[in-house]
Amino acid sequence: MSAVGTLPDMTTHHVRVHQSVLAAAEKRLLVQMAGRLPRWINSDHLTLIALAAMAMAGAGYALSRWDTRGLWLVVAALVLNWFGDSLDGTLARVRKVERPRYGFYVDHVLDIVGITLLLGGLACSGFMTPVIALAMLVAYLLVSGEVFLATAVHGVFRISFAGFGPTELRILLAIGTIALFRDPHVDLGAFGRMPLFDFSGLIATAALAGVLAVAICRNVIALSKSEPRIHHEGHEEHEVILSKCL
Repeated sequence: MSAVGTLPDMTTHHVRVHQSVLAAAEKRLLVQMAGRLPRWINSDHLTLIALAAMAMAGAGYALSRWDTRGLWLVVAALVLNWFGDSLDGTLARVRKVERPRYGFYVDHVLDIVGITLLLGGLACSGFMTPVIALAMLVAYLLVSGEVFLATAVHGVFRISFAGFGPTELRILLAIGTIALFRDPHVDLGAFGRMPLFDFSGLIATAALAGVLAVAICRNVIALSKSEPRIHHEGHEEHEVILSKCL
């Protein structure tokens, strides 16, 4: 049992599982990029770049309410976020200067802040109903919480689901953002027209809810099998003592 005030080391040796469509090609590219970066650039710099890029993307969405040219700022920010967020961990591994617990905590807590800034800006843009943006944020945070808990109990950190990872999601978001220039609505036939990002946001929220439900069921079943309910010797001893007291 760990001492009071300390936490067990859950993340030092966790396994990263990344099986998205672009994962293999992306990994090769990132390793090449990491080998070419100047020595004065470290992982913390890249993590801060990723956070600043998400703030810039949120600001771009908010500005697009008055000037749609702000959407180009969003697209550029998504590219910059990919650069910082995808490369920070790779750089540490290539240079063999990993700080597993520090990196795990800082990277992902700032990801949570970043997605909040992004969806906050989108809610102010006029392209997505604020309630839908909030629902999408809540769903994302719930999935993130489940992933972190699963990492703690299984030692496996899953980065992608059904072939989709952060890079694929950035690409889809960039495509959707550019599509807003052409028509910010989607034609649903007999159901009429609906804002593109409201439609996409509802689908994304439903998908995240589905991922959450599947992950919870899968992990509960796995943990139940690995830790079955059994009667320990201590339980029998407790019954003996209880019978004497009676």
